[in-house]
Amino acid sequence: MDHRLDEEYEQLRRTVAEFAKDVIAPAIGDLYEKHEFPYTIIREMGRMGLFGLPFPEEYGGMGGDYLALGLVLEELARVDSSVAITLEAAVSLGAMPIYRFGTEEQKQTWLPKLTSGEMLGAFGLTEPGGGSDAGATRTTARLDEATGEWVINGGKCFITNSGTDITGFVTVTAVTGTKGGGGKEISTIIVPAGTKGFTVAPPYSKVGWNCSDTRELSFTDVRVPAENLLGERGRGYAQFLSILDEGRVAIAALATGLAQGCVDESVRYAGEREAFGRPIGANQAIAFKLADMELRAHNSRLGWRHAASLLVHGEGFKKEAALAKLYSSESAVDNARDATQIHGGYGFMNEFPVARFWRDAKILEIGEGTSEVQRMLIARELGLPR
Repeated sequence: MDHRLDEEYEQLRRTVAEFAKDVIAPAIGDLYEKHEFPYTIIREMGRMGLFGLPFPEEYGGMGGDYLALGLVLEELARVDSSVAITLEAAVSLGAMPIYRFGTEEQKQTWLPKLTSGEMLGAFGLTEPGGGSDAGATRTTARLDEATGEWVINGGKCFITNSGTDITGFVTVTAVTGTKGGGGKEISTIIVPAGTKGFTVAPPYSKVGWNCSDTRELSFTDVRVPAENLLGERGRGYAQFLSILDEGRVAIAALATGLAQGCVDESVRYAGEREAFGRPIGANQAIAFKLADMELRAHNSRLGWRHAASLLVHGEGFKKEAALAKLYSSESAVDNARDATQIHGGYGFMNEFPVARFWRDAKILEIGEGTSEVQRMLIARELGLPR
């Protein structure tokens, strides 16, 4: 088995690595402390074609795949996770549902602007009382037969890319009826930005991801055309679960980048910082800690690339995606903690990248399926009884 990247993939990885080092790294610290969305950086990423990587050229995409997307996310997160999660959410949660389940008209309407980075899309799933229980959706959508419009009422929370100046729409899950067995019929509906009754709250004050846009949304008698239904009515929850499986591969790549970034910064610091007459990297306690950090990053990379390979080749990847997401996210948290410890007091100062990594890491064990949910999915895939 050859794990080496083809030249095309390797060239993409190198190009994004240089972009992250030369463009993102010098600017992101100041933007992060000001909690500012990195519009200039996002525009440059759009010109590079990063938002269109896994989409066909007919929709303005680059004709790539999830392996290409993962390579980009890893290299971005190696320097900053806010920028990486903006891309990940824009592709996996914003554009991918349109591509996977949209009508040809919906694809032609939205995808060209999404794949160019001119517009961001968001996915509204999580609700204040739901959390990991996505099936507990309370937002409702009633089809007004007289006007041919969906009437939406409810609210969503923790929605990424939902309130930027370039956000074009949010796809929301809503209860649209009752199934034969009495359960909820959940569908997904596209709500364009600026629609009357659609309110976007101010950005959250967050522990990390300070350059990422995250908001609470509310819908009060929001009316959109019936044709804004995305995919099959009543299949919204199932559609979301399939999108989430793919997204976990992307999040695993992002987490791997953060874990590797912690290694990069700590190796550099351990070689320069001297204590008791020698570099601290010469001390076995530091050296072994760094070896463990590299081990986590290495294994995380193998995990997400394996899951991505299965996805790209059309094979089952649900368990592998959960394994990759679980291991890489926990590795990111462990590496961020160890990197901060290696840096000592400087690791607690925001001018050092590891302080930003430490603040950004924890959400990786929560977003797009908590670690507990990943363990549940893995256990189910092993055939254990529910």
